[in-house]
Amino acid sequence: MPLTDLMAAVQTQVCAAADRESVLLAAAQLLACRQANTEQIHRNLCEREALGSTAIGHGIAIPHGRAPALERPRGALLKLVAPVDFGGDEPVDLVFAIAVPSHYTHQHLMLLSELAELFSEPGIRQALRDAPDAAALRAIIDLPPPASAA
Repeated sequence: MPLTDLMAAVQTQVCAAADRESVLLAAAQLLACRQANTEQIHRNLCEREALGSTAIGHGIAIPHGRAPALERPRGALLKLVAPVDFGGDEPVDLVFAIAVPSHYTHQHLMLLSELAELFSEPGIRQALRDAPDAAALRAIIDLPPPASAA
């Protein structure tokens, strides 16, 4: 099942950001369904990031947080023009931020697991890095995941 089927909306953007803070703000703007939600989502992403880096390796970060105003999860995939320090072992150039409703507990963990699995594929990571624009990023994540070799 494509990742986008698990969320109410997934926005994509090629983003020029100077640091982790500006990446989290850009992600919050994409995640918010109304402008009023942007500040709360940004605060929640920053609070989670303060607990420990959401960088997972291979230049990927998955910042995440709760958003009480949401009824279903939302995602934001950002391809950074230049890598930024996310507090991990290496700079990050691909970010998939998620905001989930407050009542999502198990589903939140399942989404994080799905994202980690998606980004474990070297071909997907390279395709995202090679994508020239937001539409190309969207086309990559809309594809069904590759069948595992049995």
